[in-house]
Amino acid sequence: MPDYQATADWASTQDAADPLRAFRDEFLIPPHEGHDSVYFCGNSLGLQPRAVREAVNAELDYWGELGVEGHFKGRLPWMDYHEFVRDDLAAVVGAQPSEVVAMNTLGVNLHLMMVSFYQPTPERHAILIEAGAFPTDRYAVESQIRYHGFSPALSLIELQSDEPNGTTSPTAIERALAEHGDRIALVMLPGVQYRTGQAFDLKAITTLAHQHGCKVGFDLAHAVGNLPLQLHDSGADFAIWCSYKYLNSGPGAVGGAFVHERHASAHLPRFAGWWGHDKSTRFQMGPEFVPTTGADGWQLSNPPILALAPLRVSLQIFRRAGMRALREKSLQLTGYLEWLVQTQLAGVLEVVTPNDPQRRGSQLSIRVTGGRERGRALFEYLMDHGIIGDWREPDVIRISPTPLYNRFTDCLAFTEAARTWSRSG
Repeated sequence: MPDYQATADWASTQDAADPLRAFRDEFLIPPHEGHDSVYFCGNSLGLQPRAVREAVNAELDYWGELGVEGHFKGRLPWMDYHEFVRDDLAAVVGAQPSEVVAMNTLGVNLHLMMVSFYQPTPERHAILIEAGAFPTDRYAVESQIRYHGFSPALSLIELQSDEPNGTTSPTAIERALAEHGDRIALVMLPGVQYRTGQAFDLKAITTLAHQHGCKVGFDLAHAVGNLPLQLHDSGADFAIWCSYKYLNSGPGAVGGAFVHERHASAHLPRFAGWWGHDKSTRFQMGPEFVPTTGADGWQLSNPPILALAPLRVSLQIFRRAGMRALREKSLQLTGYLEWLVQTQLAGVLEVVTPNDPQRRGSQLSIRVTGGRERGRALFEYLMDHGIIGDWREPDVIRISPTPLYNRFTDCLAFTEAARTWSRSG
């Protein structure tokens, strides 16, 4: 274990030596009583990069100056705008550029992907999700099952947790597939489980599920920009994500999708849209839909330029920082926070998230000893004192040290505030 110390001098020394420390200055930190707040909520909504305002204003200027010609003129013509985020997005998720597309939002993309990859038959009609899945996934999966004429009571299989604090072992996944694999059409699991913060092994799950004849998709809402993903190498059939969390692209930002290259030219069923038509003949306005090769072929409509501009800015920051360096700092920050909780707040807080760093990202899910009401009391105390995390029912406080803008001193500030609260209560 690193030689952690619960002192301001030690934390400040680590921050001063941090090779990524300058990136914090590229973000707007919400203020609290004349100072920066301690923002640990990048797992829910990432902070605004300072360069976003200029990027959005530039597109507004082009609109004002060029009108419709902005589709073909200007520094970044709108006709091709979604392509300007493609390479950086592919690097963040570990994919080929042709395998990714920025479009729509997570829920919409999940439905679009299930149209193509959930093709139930009387013999194979079930979908495997984790128990306690985020409502977006749960609602979408149930509605797709019903749409195809099946009943969620029979066709929705929930992977039950088998470890303390609600996390799930690889053995539990193996058991579920061994028992139900011959009737599962789609395995739909998260990259990181939103409540517990547990990270799943995408490649291992995909390999096992494919052996049972299942298609595999992942909800990467809490994994993209958090963990160094290798989507192409995982072999997953598809993945979807939002970009307003760790990707810092703003509330309700444009989401993303991955479709493995082996499906690039496959004649899969899909909901077709004009912008998914082959680019070279799109403006011939022909009656027959000819999909663009790769993930672009799942687009429905032309991209929202004012919403893509923040994503382009954020992805440029990720390119300069590098996922490997971000992950290294994330391991140090979250490891320090965990150590502080265990050594300074023993008997007050417990960490729900797996203690194996390879089974988690930056997020620590924390419970307060004594039950929900004490947990809410601590959460509200933290918020009142400018330490911003988030609450997930029934009793979890999520604290996520984000390596682009969080510091060791932030982790110490959380600890000192929680300790002050515990002594006063």
